[in-house]
Amino acid sequence: MRITHVKRDGQGTIQEVMFDDGKVLDKTSAIQLAENGLIDGVEVRPSKSGSRYLRSIPDETTDNNLDNLPQF
Repeated sequence: MRITHVKRDGQGTIQEVMFDDGKVLDKTSAIQLAENGLIDGVEVRPSKSGSRYLRSIPDETTDNNLDNLPQF
């Protein structure tokens, strides 16, 4: 399962993600899947405030970074 699109709020924070099969999940549900190793190419990291967020696993390209994915 891979994230292909993101939906952001007015401040640019990802609120929902869309997967390669068209399924859409809110950020909290996607974080839970990622923590269980069910999403390819992402990891869960703590923010400075202690909340958890999705982050692309660094590789040789930036095209697949969550910040660079198309919005839906």
